[in-house]
Amino acid sequence: MPSTSLNRFRFIFLSLASLALSSLAADKQKEKKPDRPTPPTRAFDAPSAPKFTRLDGKPGVNPPVDAEGDFVIGPDYTTAPEAKVVEGVPQGKVTQFTMESKDCKLFNPGIAREVFGTVDPKNPKTLIVETHPIDYQRFITVYVPAQYVAGTEAPFIVGHDGPRGKPDMTLPHILDNMIAQKRVPAMVSIQISSGGGDAQGHERGREYDTMSGLYAEFIENEVLPLVEKNAGVKLTKDPEGRATMGSSSGGSCALAMAWYRTDLYHRVLTTSGTFVNQQWPFNPETPGGAWDFHDQLIPNSPVKPIRLWMAVGDRDLLNPNVMRDDMHDWVEANHRMAKVLKAKGYHYQYVYCLNAGHGIGNAKAQVLPQALEWLWRGYRVK
Repeated sequence: MPSTSLNRFRFIFLSLASLALSSLAADKQKEKKPDRPTPPTRAFDAPSAPKFTRLDGKPGVNPPVDAEGDFVIGPDYTTAPEAKVVEGVPQGKVTQFTMESKDCKLFNPGIAREVFGTVDPKNPKTLIVETHPIDYQRFITVYVPAQYVAGTEAPFIVGHDGPRGKPDMTLPHILDNMIAQKRVPAMVSIQISSGGGDAQGHERGREYDTMSGLYAEFIENEVLPLVEKNAGVKLTKDPEGRATMGSSSGGSCALAMAWYRTDLYHRVLTTSGTFVNQQWPFNPETPGGAWDFHDQLIPNSPVKPIRLWMAVGDRDLLNPNVMRDDMHDWVEANHRMAKVLKAKGYHYQYVYCLNAGHGIGNAKAQVLPQALEWLWRGYRVK
């Protein structure tokens, strides 16, 4: 090829390549979603807040494990010593198995969405969301303490948003130490990952944000039998020996499991509980989704045998989506929960974490052992 033609070819090729790259960059820029604004810091003594007992300014200090009510901690935190492996302390066994959606009875197939959805013009409390079916896989991570005696029925705690893939050893290490210290019973831990996605129109939202006992029934009928088979344990049927825990929507799910199936669970631990209006599709029995826990259900129902530990961050989520229904403030929702629980006489402890966002950040590494000890107070093996 003559040099002039070769140079012209090179020029055309480079121009087209540059144009393609520019177009690709523009498309990526166009698709990039704007960053969510940082939630404001809400003062612990705001008018809507409960009357807190102040423990702030003392790093490493948590509320007493025999106390109930409302406490503020932070803004600086230290990792609890229970989270470290201690020489000489018996180590439990951690196993993991998977569940395929095709083998699931209640949640097969899964669901997912492409876009968030639009507010229903006939009802601003809900969204119009288009979904499509998906296959998914969930991981089940099981910790069995070294003190477990084969053939006996063990108490247990179910955790939501469990690890996908390599097990997270934080909770097993904490339980190893606390069981050895006889601060909690020799319990089995069952960490269950969700079906994926988040909120309305996704499988995780269908599982966690629905106001019913359906997810508790899924665990009871489909997960626990596999845990017993794969981990070689027997699990107690006593609801006093069963706890459930979670963060964000996993927290509201934990409470829903105990609220709607009190015959199965009595103990609940939540961090940044999504006690807001995130249920989808709309349910006229609970039009405010999990906001109805503190707005209607708890105030207007007889007291249930539920023991509840809660924590939220002072920079927790505030109205992060297109819905403008005044039911999407995580701090306000948890404040309201604490006040109605106190008014009804529930056994609860509420911890307000300064300098913490959604999921309570570094505060969790400090307060989780205390929360577990508080949660299991009063438990006696039948």
